[in-house]
Amino acid sequence: SVNELYKIMYLRVATFVVEQDRVYQEVDKNDLKAIHVFKEDQDGEIVAYARIFPTGKDTVTFGRVVTSQKVRGKGVGKELLQEIMQAIKEYFPNKKIEIHAQVKVKGYYQQAGFSTEGNEFIFESTPHIKMVHDRIK
Repeated sequence: SVNELYKIMYLRVATFVVEQDRVYQEVDKNDLKAIHVFKEDQDGEIVAYARIFPTGKDTVTFGRVVTSQKVRGKGVGKELLQEIMQAIKEYFPNKKIEIHAQVKVKGYYQQAGFSTEGNEFIFESTPHIKMVHDRIK
């Protein structure tokens, strides 16, 4: 809905632009082709979000993975990653998963079976690393 879209964009900009002090085009054309996964709290506030989209014939990615400050450290991020992986299994079975993760959270993805590939690089003023995961059947 329009209301959900607003709350998603608000959380993303509040985190990736304001909190992380990065100036970049946060909303992009990938939003139009993505599957959007999110969790609301009891008050209807979006507290976790990610988007998933294909990047090629045999690959899929996800990004803009975010939890609001009020739920960080409470397991919501782990639940979100489980939802992401389930959505990939359902909508993009047998595709290799490739993501560009912020270096500071690579351990979060390693716990879910991702491994690093290549060297760190700067994306939108922040250190990132490519991470990959086997195909989910």
